[in-house]
Amino acid sequence: MRKLLRYCCYGLSALLLCGPGPEAAMTSSARIIPLPEPVTTGEASLETLLQHRRSVREYPDTALELPAIGQLLWAAQGITDPRGLRTAPSAGALYPLELYVVAGNIEGLTPGVYHYHPDRHQLQQTLPGDQRHLLARAAHGQSWVRTAAAVVVITAVYDRTTGKYADRGVRYVHMEVGHAAQNLFLQAEALGLATVVVGAFEDDAVAALLGLPGDAQPLMLLPVAAK
Repeated sequence: MRKLLRYCCYGLSALLLCGPGPEAAMTSSARIIPLPEPVTTGEASLETLLQHRRSVREYPDTALELPAIGQLLWAAQGITDPRGLRTAPSAGALYPLELYVVAGNIEGLTPGVYHYHPDRHQLQQTLPGDQRHLLARAAHGQSWVRTAAAVVVITAVYDRTTGKYADRGVRYVHMEVGHAAQNLFLQAEALGLATVVVGAFEDDAVAALLGLPGDAQPLMLLPVAAK
């Protein structure tokens, strides 16, 4: 009962402070932002990126460029095969992950919440306004969530995987989150950007703040900023 009340409170505050969720935005003129084509060649070797990858929690107040955000999203969940296969392995190629961007300081992108569509490599705005301070509050006040230029939120629709693999599918989803996050981490290093994995947050609060569909659950926050 206490958890339900907390969810209702967060849901109400998100509605009052942030406006309608994705469903309402989709029924109006949802804003679509095409992303630049991803770059598939880089200067740094994989071994170099692994050597230098570190978690960073202090960020300068510097804007990121839209191509960098597109590259990070592609690295985590981009399509790399005509059959629809992606950069990260997925049990049964069922792809339960859905990525959202809480944008605050990105050149060419209005602050707001955006849903990433891998099949078209584009963003769709689901909520207007800078939500980083509310997301940081839902993440127990972790300041790097608020000061990052953007936060990538990895969510999962478990039914896509458990529908085939039953309870074992939950483990497969969690494996997939790790693959996607490491891809994003290494891509960030290649771009000279900083990030960190944030797993401590109120699930219901983040879901309500982002206006996630009822079958999607937030699993990881990845603040991204310049070094």
